Formats: sequence, C-alpha cells, structure tokens
Amino acid sequence: MKILSARDEPAAVEALLRRDVFSGTAEHARIAADILADVQARGDAALVDYTRRFDAPDMTAALLRVPPEAFAAARAAVSPGFLAAVELAAANLRDFHARQLRQDWFCPRPGGWVGQRYTPLDRVGLYVPGGQAVLPSTLLHTAVPAQVAGVAQIAVCTPPRRDASGEIHVLAAAAVLGLDEVYLVGGAQAVAAMACGTATIPRVDLIAGPGNPYVNHAKRLVYGLVGIDSLAGPSEIVIVADAGAAPAQVAADMLSQAEHSADARAILLTTSRALADAVGVELDRQLTSLPTAANARAALEAVGGMVLVADLDQACALVNQCAPEHLELLVGEPMGLLSNIRHAGAIFLGENSPEPLGDYVAGPSHVLPTGGTARFASPLGVETFVKRSSLIAYGRETLAAEAEAILTLARAEGLEAHARSVEARLD
Repeated sequence: MKILSARDEPAAVEALLRRDVFSGTAEHARIAADILADVQARGDAALVDYTRRFDAPDMTAALLRVPPEAFAAARAAVSPGFLAAVELAAANLRDFHARQLRQDWFCPRPGGWVGQRYTPLDRVGLYVPGGQAVLPSTLLHTAVPAQVAGVAQIAVCTPPRRDASGEIHVLAAAAVLGLDEVYLVGGAQAVAAMACGTATIPRVDLIAGPGNPYVNHAKRLVYGLVGIDSLAGPSEIVIVADAGAAPAQVAADMLSQAEHSADARAILLTTSRALADAVGVELDRQLTSLPTAANARAALEAVGGMVLVADLDQACALVNQCAPEHLELLVGEPMGLLSNIRHAGAIFLGENSPEPLGDYVAGPSHVLPTGGTARFASPLGVETFVKRSSLIAYGRETLAAEAEAILTLARAEGLEAHARSVEARLD
C-alpha cells in the first residue's frame, strides 16, 4: 500500500483525499433514466421484467409485496442472537434519535406572533441494498429515525433472493420494528416505483437509503418529484493515528471499510513512519484470512493510502479537506483534536470506538454523507423525515405599525399588488 508524505507530495495527497460526490458514469445515468421512464410508462410490468432480469427469474406482480405471514416466518427462522442484536440496535437508535426531536416554537410580537411548526412526512420509502451484502442494519438505521420522527407510512424496497422471496434477516428486522410494507424490488427500478407509484407500490414523499450508482442516479433524477436523503457513494474511512496506536487495530479498521467494495476508501493519516510500516505488514497478514479479501485488496490498491503528516494539526487540516464519511481518532487524547475537526460524517474517538460500532449498535444512523459532502451535509436523522412550516399571526395594529415598510419594499420591487394587499386591510 502506498505511503505518501504530506510535505513532499502535496499533489498526490490531495488526489488521494479528493472524491466525487458519488460514483457512476454517464452510462449509469443513461440506464437509470431509461429505467425511470420505463417504470413510469409500464408500472408493475416493468418492475417484474427488471427483477426477472437482474434478481429473480420467477418474479411475478403478485410476489412483489411480501405477504404478512412471511414476517413471522422470518422472525422464527433467524437465531435468537440475531433478534437480540436487532432489538439492542433498535433501542439505541430510538434513544439517540429521540433527542433530535424539535418542538414547535412561538415568538411574541406586539399584537401578534411568529413561530415555527414541525410536522413529519406522511409517507417515506426506504431502500435497503441487497447486492454484495445483506444489510438488515440499513433497514434499522433508516426506519427507526423515520418512526421516531412520526412518519405514518413507511415502505421498504429491497432486492429479492433468487427464488423471489425476501431475505429472512431483513424481514425479521422489519418484523421487530413492526414494518409490514416491504417490496421485493431493487435498483433504479425501486427508486422509480417509489417516486412515481405503480399499481402495487404507492408513491412516497421522500426516498432514503444508500445504493449502487444506478440507485444514486435514479435518486438524483427523481429529486423534485419526491425528496431524497442524499446521494451516498462508496464507503470511506479516514484514520488519524499517532505513534501509540496499535497497528493491528488500525489495519483491521481500514479493512472494515475496504471490504465493502473495490471502490471503498480507507486512508491513514499518521505522524509515525514506524506505525505506517507496521500497518502495511498487518494489512498483508490480515488479508490472508479475510473472506472479503478480493474487494479489500482491490480497494486498498485503487483508492486507499497512508499519509505521513508533520503533526496532528496537519492531520486535522487534511481531514477537513477530505470531509470523510467516517473518521477515527486513534490518538492519545482524541477529545483534544475534536475542536479542530469541522467536516466529518461520524467521528469515533479512541481505540475502543471502532467504526463498526456506528454501523450497528451505537445509536446514530450509519447513513452518512460521503464523497466530501460532509462539508455541507449531515447524517440521516429525524430531521430527514420532518419538515418545517413558518407561522405568522399579526393583529391589525401590528400590521399597521409595519405597513409602511412593506409598502416601501413592495413598490421598490415593482409589485404593486403586494402593496395593495396590505392597504386593503388598513382602509
């Protein structure tokens, strides 16, 4: 794995840290657009055709929605340990996201008031990927914040298994959460169905959840017709480590992201050349027994790297430049660095807070801004599923007191009807 010097190779370091908002090509965009148009035109028939082509040869329209009995069967089929893990994760997610709830507020004005009201969305669609890995955790990390927000209707789309059935761990997690509207359709066609509606899948108001480049391009195309949470790209982690960090832990944490896919990014920023060398040795050792070594090795070689920095202040500056999805601070005093970090999706402090803790049970949603979007975007949360309305209630005296300012501004803009609307109340 390449080791770069921030002092001697600034251009190479900048290239390592830079990443597009989400992966994909013009061809991905074209195919997503074609699928969207086809689903708009043919509805369920298009969903069945694409699902037969990509996932389940025997799919029919009648099998698109998971039947009620399948949830109880899946819950009975998984291990007690899995159910206990789901329940722990769900409890921690609820506890964390309940603290994000906002209260309506009101500000008095003489003779009136202004304020703000928060209301949950009526209906949302969640996308749970099922390609390279089965991800019941993504169902938990999207559905629980939506439930806490108060969303009344939650629809889930996830790819079927080869036999046109639902993956039992995803269905069991849905059962634990009390969700019963799950559709076995994946990819851009799932996004199209949720955004446009079909005979089987009613349209939603917002689509949330990560996916492959086709899913991301489809979400981009339907934005405006419905809301979206983000355009989540390949997973990424940046680790800031000093000489005291354990090489085996650093290597394991880098691999925990690199194993996702060949374009998942794992980067180490360290003040210690000895640590970088030792991590390189550990990566080679751990890869020999890793079942997902092919993905991890390809990712490390293509988009991974280690960077030697002069000090931890420089490491923090590079973190802010990168704005990573996941950031680990494996240093002696991680809280001492926190004030220097401005841009990161999730920050893990200290050796006992590895990134997979956030992926599963810690409580914050693992749907995070990627590709540098942590410069301006936030993790999925309750606010993803809530909208704000402004409230204005003036009395006549208050309106009269501020009328001259309204009339002046309206007429400066050439909007006479605006001015007359106020005057009609003052005559």
